[in-house]
Amino acid sequence: MAKRNKRSFSTFNLSFLDIMSCGFGAVILVFLIIDHSIVVESKELNVDLLSEVNMLEEDIREGEEGLVVLRNTLDEVNLEIVEADGRATRVIDEVEEYEALIAALIPEDVSEDEAVEKLKAEVQSLEEEVKRLREAAEEESGKSARSFVGDGNRQYLTGLNLGGKNIAILLDVSASMLADRVVNIIRLRNMDPVLQRTTEKWVRTLNTMDWLTSQLPVGSEYQVITFNTQAQTALPETAGKWLEVADQAQLEDMSAALREITPGGGTSLENVFSYLQTLSPVPDNIFLITDGLPTQGANPPRGSTVSGNQRQRLYREAVRKLPANVPVNIILAPMEGDPLAASEFWQLAQSTRGSFMSPSSDWP
Repeated sequence: MAKRNKRSFSTFNLSFLDIMSCGFGAVILVFLIIDHSIVVESKELNVDLLSEVNMLEEDIREGEEGLVVLRNTLDEVNLEIVEADGRATRVIDEVEEYEALIAALIPEDVSEDEAVEKLKAEVQSLEEEVKRLREAAEEESGKSARSFVGDGNRQYLTGLNLGGKNIAILLDVSASMLADRVVNIIRLRNMDPVLQRTTEKWVRTLNTMDWLTSQLPVGSEYQVITFNTQAQTALPETAGKWLEVADQAQLEDMSAALREITPGGGTSLENVFSYLQTLSPVPDNIFLITDGLPTQGANPPRGSTVSGNQRQRLYREAVRKLPANVPVNIILAPMEGDPLAASEFWQLAQSTRGSFMSPSSDWP
């Protein structure tokens, strides 16, 4: 029987295998390390590149927006240039036109220097004329727009503030303006209108109006508003307008129109004060000619009589309708049975820096 050959075992064989295994493992480890570092570095590079790309895209968007703004600005500038060119063309045309007019005005036999001297002389003459007119205006300042002579050539109602550019005169034409006493008012309001218009109190009132309008500054404008329960201009065709004081013919028409009015009805200060708000511009000086506190507000009262306290309340409600910061000058002809009127109207004049007068029976 044959003998099996046994392979011999040596330390060298084992060491060789260990060396080969270690070498192979080292190769694999190096490969893994190198491959991982490449992936990590690649990812880091990708993140950085992506950030730069985002920044560049943001810059591009901002650049595009700026480009749009620049294009719009350029369009506006181009439009302004076109408009400027148009204006320049018009100016050049006007200059040429004026030069042609000047050339036409200057005689051919007159030199340019002579023409300039002639123009200077004309300018100086105009300046002297303006100076003379100003001096004349200063001398005429405060003089009456129309004449008014009372009994004995007296001057009435001194101390009133007659200044202002737009002066409103409010004239009470209610039934109480017929007489000073209630009993006489009741008696007169049933009489002939012609007789009513010639009563002593009403005639005094009209004379006061004539005197007042004659004292207004010539350079001012005015409006006369009559009122009882309603308010309207004395000359209906002038509603909403300011009238020139210098127009004497119109002042005479105003006086004539007032003398055709027959006093009647109640008294509403609220309506006439509200009417002032419809004027443009609002008045800067107000004259109120009346004889007592109102008997109604914007609407008629519910009852047939109005107490003194109610009249006082109606008056204070009406004052709220006045334009702010405007002087109110009161000419009060007090009537019987209205003891609070003088006190209330005096306080109104004081609070608005106006004036207050309560003439006696011998006023115009």
